[in-house]
Amino acid sequence: MSTLPKAASPRELQQVLAAERARVPFLLFRGTDGELCLRVLNASAPITVGRGPAADVSLPWDAGVSLVHAELVPRGGGWLIVDEGISRNGTFVNGERVQGRRRLRAGDMIRIGHTALAFHEGEAASDGTTAPLTTADEHPEVTEAQRRVLVALCRPFADGSSLPLPATNGEIAAELFLGVEAVKTHMRELYRRFGLETTPQHEKRVRLAHRAIELGLATSPTR
Repeated sequence: MSTLPKAASPRELQQVLAAERARVPFLLFRGTDGELCLRVLNASAPITVGRGPAADVSLPWDAGVSLVHAELVPRGGGWLIVDEGISRNGTFVNGERVQGRRRLRAGDMIRIGHTALAFHEGEAASDGTTAPLTTADEHPEVTEAQRRVLVALCRPFADGSSLPLPATNGEIAAELFLGVEAVKTHMRELYRRFGLETTPQHEKRVRLAHRAIELGLATSPTR
C-alpha cells in the first residue's frame, strides 16, 4: 500500500521547507533509489507524468506507469490532474480513481502505478480560506517565557551545528530550569499561536524553529 511521501531526515526536511518558503506548488515522491524527489510545478505550462523519458515527471522504474500516464494542468490559480483514459492502470487521488479531471488540494496523495506523489499547494491556493500571514515585523504575540523557550529551542542552530535539529523538550527544560511538562505546555501554545497545530507531529518542532529564526525570535532580547 502506498504511503504519502514526506521528509525523513533533516536534510530532506530543509529541502521541503525551502520549497514551501518559495510559496510555489510542488510534487514530492521517492525515486528508484529511495531518494526524495521534489518537482516544482510551473504555473505557465501543464506537466506530464509517465514512464517515458519525455515526460516532465518521468518514473521509468515503475512498470505500472504508462509511457504517458497523466497530466497536471494549471487552472484558475490551482491545479487539476487529468487522466482521460490515456493510462492503462488509472490515476488515483486519495484512493479514488480520477475520472477525467480532478482539482488537487494541499496534501492530496496521487498514486500512479506503484508510485505515490504528494501534492503541495503554493501561495496560489484558492480554497475559499485566507491563511493568516506574518512577516519579520508582524509575528504572533509571545510572552517572555515563551520567547525564552523559542531561544532554547533554536540553540542548536545558533551553535553552527551541521544539519541541526531543534532542542528537545528535555534540553529546553535543563537550560531554563523548568519541568518537562511545563516546556510541553509552552510548546503546545506556541504551535497554536504559529498556526502549526495540524502540522504532522514529526515536522512541528523544526517548522516552529525555522519560523522563530525568520521572525527574529530566536535571539534573547536581553543580549
